[in-house]
Amino acid sequence: MEKKKILMVSSEAVPYAKTGGLADVVSALSLELSRQGHDVRILLPRYYHVDRSELSCHPQPLSIWINGREEWTGVYETAMEDGKARVPVYFLDHEIYFGRDGIYGHRPDAGFEDNAARYSLLCRGTFQLCRMLHWIPDVLHTHDWTAAPVCYLLQKEEKYREFSKTVSILTIHNLGYQGIFALEDARYLQQEMDSYHLSTLEFEGALNFLKAGIMSAHKITTVSPTYAEEIQGFDQGFNLNGLLHYRREDLTGILNGIDYAVWNPESDSYLEGNNFSSDNIRPKAAVKKIIQKEMGLPVDSKVPLVGIITRLVDQKGIQELFSPGKGAVYSICRDMDVQFAILGSGDYWCEEELQQLSDKLPNLKVYIGYNNELAHKIEAGSDFFLMPSRYEPCGLNQIYSLAYGTLPIVRSTGGLADTVENYDQETGSGTGFVFHDLYPDVLYKVMKWVCETWYERKPHIRKMRKKAMAQSFSWEKAAVGYEKVYEEAEERLF
Repeated sequence: MEKKKILMVSSEAVPYAKTGGLADVVSALSLELSRQGHDVRILLPRYYHVDRSELSCHPQPLSIWINGREEWTGVYETAMEDGKARVPVYFLDHEIYFGRDGIYGHRPDAGFEDNAARYSLLCRGTFQLCRMLHWIPDVLHTHDWTAAPVCYLLQKEEKYREFSKTVSILTIHNLGYQGIFALEDARYLQQEMDSYHLSTLEFEGALNFLKAGIMSAHKITTVSPTYAEEIQGFDQGFNLNGLLHYRREDLTGILNGIDYAVWNPESDSYLEGNNFSSDNIRPKAAVKKIIQKEMGLPVDSKVPLVGIITRLVDQKGIQELFSPGKGAVYSICRDMDVQFAILGSGDYWCEEELQQLSDKLPNLKVYIGYNNELAHKIEAGSDFFLMPSRYEPCGLNQIYSLAYGTLPIVRSTGGLADTVENYDQETGSGTGFVFHDLYPDVLYKVMKWVCETWYERKPHIRKMRKKAMAQSFSWEKAAVGYEKVYEEAEERLF
């Protein structure tokens, strides 16, 4: 296909800013599209923790009109490179809006009150940056609610200027986060309010950033085929299911890939030399021992180790797993010979409960926060990986787990359903354990099933591990899907 100029607009991208899988996807997809010959660039806010001294400063500041006045931002630049690809990364630097701890809020469960203004600045600044660079993209690829208004601004005003041949793509990584604010905050996106444009921005009496993007984007994608279907229904549509169903012809589910240069048991530098493959999996046991020691678990190769790496939010099934007096994990740890190594942060009540469980239970230990090295070790050293998600647009950890021969235990939803093949206890076929209903007693029964399989059907565990490690979820395949979407969007212009 014809090579394109593509600007990724996002609030996150590794290694600069990350709260979840969005950051991994933006960077990995950008690098893969660059490998395919496209001119790909990324625009991010310059958050407080991003060190200016490691970036190049553009001498010319950027003028952005927002809320009827002119704001000036600095522009910084760096690049992601991997030998085969180079992706310039630009940062909008505005001390008042972005020079603070946290990305969306000081805590994961509390957003900043001025987020509407902060991300309106990012969206309006997108077009000003392109003008300053004298680089008008063919594709504006926006990610989630923080960048969705770019699609709206393109349709409202910018397509009548330099961007007449530019198309917009909106990727929904998680419909549960929509950017909902007071309706008066629409003033940050435009200077004049009228009924036509208000109908695009307004939803149920409030300003809704994501809805504006869904209404305006040339094409919409989600991060797995099953999730694209699920969000058109009531249960997972978060009140936007009707609008998404209306735009179903423009909605495509493209399964995320993973970067096998980073998540690869044969080359992972975090494994302290205990690298392994499907043909030589023995060093995996050494990584398990490392995890048991580092987390404070009894060192025992015979006991199954279950890893959990998650945001501690309701979406991830934490109520059913960890809720005091009701969650399944206490009973599981009490009744079964199994260990849990947990890494995550999020809702305060859950962090507190996990700390207390860690003190009470010798076979459950937790690290509150995020630690990339520990995440790699948990993925590599665990025997199983538990993801009891209420909904999961794609999920990356279950794919990482497959690569390391760590068998996923997942609820059949979204990308989990698209990537994990359920265990057949008659034949030993499958790549993990899949369940459907999300209740504490179901989780208990599933873990009993897993433990029985571990202790009584070891040949099946070995067979599943080998099949899991043979799976391939490359970004090269995903990039082809996005290229097709770009082409379909451009057809709309002619």
